[in-house]
Amino acid sequence: MLNLPNFLASIRIILAPLMFWVILNPQIFTDNGYDITWNYYFASLLFVLASATDFFDGYIAREWNQMTMLGAILDPLADKMLTLAAFLGLMMIGEASAWAIYIIIIRELFITGIRTIAVSEGLSVKASWSGKIKTVVQMIAIGFLLMHWPYGDALLWFAVFLTVYSGLEYVWGFRKALLKDEI
Repeated sequence: MLNLPNFLASIRIILAPLMFWVILNPQIFTDNGYDITWNYYFASLLFVLASATDFFDGYIAREWNQMTMLGAILDPLADKMLTLAAFLGLMMIGEASAWAIYIIIIRELFITGIRTIAVSEGLSVKASWSGKIKTVVQMIAIGFLLMHWPYGDALLWFAVFLTVYSGLEYVWGFRKALLKDEI
């Protein structure tokens, strides 16, 4: 069912590859006489707009009781598409550490696998606060890196730390849910 929250997640899915393309093609501005900073601004604007849909789709889904199975799939997928598009684009232009991006991608793939197993087993392993904080810090790091602001690298590595920590916390929650299910 395509309700407003699912529509907002769909917008994020559309904006992710557009932002990725803008990051990788600064000549769309420089070839037209604009400074390269306009590329940074435009990529950042797309990222901020897409990130705002992340907040609003969840808020509206909860407040208006519009949570759907489609939304449960679309929302995290859209989040990953957005953050990975930004991180991969930044890595490809030399603005983000390949190791940091590798660790983030591996964690996301691993946790997605665990979520799939949990769903197939009928288990509910909810996202923790550390996972939500991880997402916010990743988004802030992306903003700093897109704008070429100081401390972008430090924020990226802090995001990596939170990514690993929240992944371990998720694995621990999955383990507890499995043990509880066996009793």
